[in-house]
Amino acid sequence: MVIKSQSQIKDNEIGLYLVSTPIGNLKDITLRAIETLKKSSFILCEDTRVSRILLDKYQIKSQLISNHKFNESKNLNKIIDHLKSGKIISLISDAGTPSISDPGAILVNECVRNNIKIIPIPGPSAVATAVSISGFSEKFIFLGFLPEKKKALLNIFDKISKFDETCVFFISAKKVNKIIPDLKKNFSGRKIIFCREMSKMYEEFIRKNVDDLEIFEKELKGELTIVISEKKISKNNSQELSESDMNIIKKLINKLTVKEITDIISHNNEISKKKIYDYCLKIKNEI
Repeated sequence: MVIKSQSQIKDNEIGLYLVSTPIGNLKDITLRAIETLKKSSFILCEDTRVSRILLDKYQIKSQLISNHKFNESKNLNKIIDHLKSGKIISLISDAGTPSISDPGAILVNECVRNNIKIIPIPGPSAVATAVSISGFSEKFIFLGFLPEKKKALLNIFDKISKFDETCVFFISAKKVNKIIPDLKKNFSGRKIIFCREMSKMYEEFIRKNVDDLEIFEKELKGELTIVISEKKISKNNSQELSESDMNIIKKLINKLTVKEITDIISHNNEISKKKIYDYCLKIKNEI
């Protein structure tokens, strides 16, 4: 990664700034985010009451414009006109990185169509935070908020359960008990972590084996970020030796021991060592 010196970084470009805000603890905001919000002509936010708490703490006086999923399309032309006239506009969400399971994608795409500069101001993300403390594979699939309808939910779980990667999604705490039977059905053998109130006073991480999950007796509050571990691939499965593997074994059978050949073939293979060992013995006996 190449890190530019401060003199090489442009901080006064005209355009749309996507500014990440704290996911809980207000101290997690970056200096650059504060500077950007202060110089903005307008700040687009989901809920002006929520955003005002953050802005007041850092004495940010820029004008707020309510911009949520119910009015972002209606606001579009006015915002694009402001940007074209040279105004600096920032987009924030109630928490975290804008346009990730939050409003913003419609505006970003319209800026792309109008050749308007889009500048990201990186910072907090519930997804990255949850994956980082999970201990699971860093290769993950992010699903955003789960669908409301049961059929759509089951389709999603059925699809992603077939992938080997870590899975991450958001869900309301009030709905988590409803999906536990489906989690156990689709993700048996994996681990899971429920992340709640991250970076806040009552931050909590509940780690479980999926097979040991039970209905939560005490109702959780807020929104949860849930991380399910990657699928563990067992080498003790029924996969057969390929023709290529068989040819390699035949070439090595008089040069190496059966154990050495077994170790070589099984190193990057999902075939059980017993199956490889038995085939080596069979070839050796045929010679």
